[in-house]
Amino acid sequence: MPRILQFSDPHLLADPHGFCRGRPPRQALVEGLTQALQQLDQIPDLLLISGDLCQDESWGGYGRLREVLEELELLDRLPLALIPGNHDHPQLLRAAFGRHCTLAPGLLPLGDWQLLLLNTHRSGTVAGWISPTQRQWMLQQLTALSPPTLVALHHPPVPIGSAELDPIALSQPDPVLEPLLRCSAVRGVVFGHIHQHWFGALPRPQGGTPLPLWGCPSSLVAFAAVQPCPLGQADWPGARLLELGDQGEINTTLLRWPPLRSA
Repeated sequence: MPRILQFSDPHLLADPHGFCRGRPPRQALVEGLTQALQQLDQIPDLLLISGDLCQDESWGGYGRLREVLEELELLDRLPLALIPGNHDHPQLLRAAFGRHCTLAPGLLPLGDWQLLLLNTHRSGTVAGWISPTQRQWMLQQLTALSPPTLVALHHPPVPIGSAELDPIALSQPDPVLEPLLRCSAVRGVVFGHIHQHWFGALPRPQGGTPLPLWGCPSSLVAFAAVQPCPLGQADWPGARLLELGDQGEINTTLLRWPPLRSA
């Protein structure tokens, strides 16, 4: 049973002592990874960070991410998958980590499962999109899929019910969701961007089990929640454990820990 630890939206800075949204992102990521791994009974099979890795989109910011992973001795013992968000520089990210991880867009085998990574970054805008070239690639991958597949992206593929966040979600959700809904191999979708726990499910055109969607909290700071937190800590940073079952099922565990002191 593959186990994925999903982190999202660390918003790192080139300045290792800098603050973003009133919190120190480098220290918050160290604390978050330490807390999350302590809450798990065993090390996961993959660390997925679903976007907004680097708030200032700098080479130094990606250097901070590498430092954190090396400091916690994770870079060499825990496979890594990264997705650029709107607060990222995809070319710098690829230059910094291309040899050490799987980057979106990409397809990663995980035991009897596959992880399909989509890149929703679009230069010059906060809103996300899937480029025509990537959409064509995605359709080719979906046509060939047979193992159960988890899809991961940064922007939410549907509105989550937030007046602040929904206008800057994925700018054209229907062309992305329709093929995912029609592909029986796709068993779930996870995303970041919204800095909170969120869950939804969409009916499939052919009927059967709806497609579940999970939003991941930020490891830095929480946004105002639109759904109750199952742990009663909606204002705490967090992450999510995804366990991919032998029968194509996905079990999730929400992880939370107290925030660091604000600036």
